[in-house]
Amino acid sequence: MNHIYLMGIIINRGMREKFLQFFKEYHIEVTFASLGRGTASSSLLDYLGMEAAEKAVYVAVVTRKTWIQLKKGLYTRLRIDVPGRGIAFLIPLSSVGGKKVLQYLTAGQKLEIEEESVLKNTEYELLVTIANSGYTEMIMDAARSAHAPGGTVIHAKGTGAEHAKTFLGISLAEEKEMVFIVVKTSQKNEIMRAIMEKAGTGTKAGGVIFSLPVTDTAGIRQIEEELEEE
Repeated sequence: MNHIYLMGIIINRGMREKFLQFFKEYHIEVTFASLGRGTASSSLLDYLGMEAAEKAVYVAVVTRKTWIQLKKGLYTRLRIDVPGRGIAFLIPLSSVGGKKVLQYLTAGQKLEIEEESVLKNTEYELLVTIANSGYTEMIMDAARSAHAPGGTVIHAKGTGAEHAKTFLGISLAEEKEMVFIVVKTSQKNEIMRAIMEKAGTGTKAGGVIFSLPVTDTAGIRQIEEELEEE
């Protein structure tokens, strides 16, 4: 079974161009990048042999087979095991908002669509909506219409806009906003449907949405209180 995952890679900003070329060589055409800064304490950095530095954060949707091949390249070609180079991690996706969106996010990779999620029966899920910059309110209005709580937004830059015309029939801007909303699993389908209809690929927002299983939480009481008040 070729499961679908969200891959995250955090590297020093100076390695951005090298990693973008690396992704293309492994047929990862659609990525989303944001800038960040390391927050580790000096004692931890000393222990790991790392220096405090500005970071680049990349996320992409990958199949299991793609990850296995790419992981080998991370070690043998980019020497990610060298202290200070970066880290990579994998998170199973529980659902993606539409077959065409899934094909777009995995453009260039061999895809075997599965009906069942990799990880099921979690109480909460993280909904991630990636849309054109400037449409956060449209996304949140759609989510709130399905009784979603508040969300968090970060700015990012995307690659693979040319594939959007092939798989989605639309043009997408490079400047992106990523909206994160933690919801009850029982609410997930309704909220995803609302976002897809009101801020999805057929709208100016051009939003694509997927969900991640949340295996544990802290500070979720506000979400529960908001649901009880409705």
